[in-house]
Amino acid sequence: MSEYLILASASPRRRELLERMGWDFKTIPSGIDEEFLEGESPRRHVLRLSREKTVIVSRENPDAWVLGADTEVIIDDEVLGKPETPEEARAMLKKLSGRMHRVITGFSIAKESTGVNIDNIIESQVFFKEISDDEMEWYIKTGEPYDKAGGYAVQGRGAVFVKEIRGSYTNVIGLPLCEVVSALKSVGAVSLQ
Repeated sequence: MSEYLILASASPRRRELLERMGWDFKTIPSGIDEEFLEGESPRRHVLRLSREKTVIVSRENPDAWVLGADTEVIIDDEVLGKPETPEEARAMLKKLSGRMHRVITGFSIAKESTGVNIDNIIESQVFFKEISDDEMEWYIKTGEPYDKAGGYAVQGRGAVFVKEIRGSYTNVIGLPLCEVVSALKSVGAVSLQ
C-alpha cells in the first residue's frame, strides 16, 4: 500500500474518500486558524491553508507522508462558507439556484525528513438546476446543508440539484482523488498494489 500516511484534516469527507482507496492512514488535524487574510484570493487561501496544515503535521511526524487540503465554494467571487442557520442555508441555495459555481481545492503533500513538498490547486465547475421553494425547504429540513461549504453535499441528497459537473467530482466532495493519488504515487508515498 504505502509508507506511513497522515491526513492533516478533520474533514470526515476527506477521510471517507481516502478510506475508499483501502489504505491505512492516520488522521491528525492541524488545528490551524482557517480565516482569510486581508486581500487574500480564494486560490491563495486554499493553497496557503493546505501548506500550513501539511507543514505543521509534518514537523511533528517527519518520517510520514502528510496530506493537507482546503476547499472553498465560490460564486460571483464570493466565498460561501458553511451555513449555521436555516436562513443562511436558504440564502446560499438561492444564490446557487440555476447557476454555475466553482469549487476549488488546494492540496499539499510533504515528508519533512526528505524535504519533499508538492502543492496543487484543482477547480471544478458545478451547475445547479433552478431549485423550487418546496425543494429548498425539504433540503434544509434534512439538516444536510450544515457543516458543508456552500450549503450542500454533492455526495448526499444535495445531488438532486446538480445538473452538471465539469472537472473532478471528488474535488466537489473535498479531495480531488485523481490528482492526489497521482501526486502521492509520483513521490513513492503510495502504490496501488
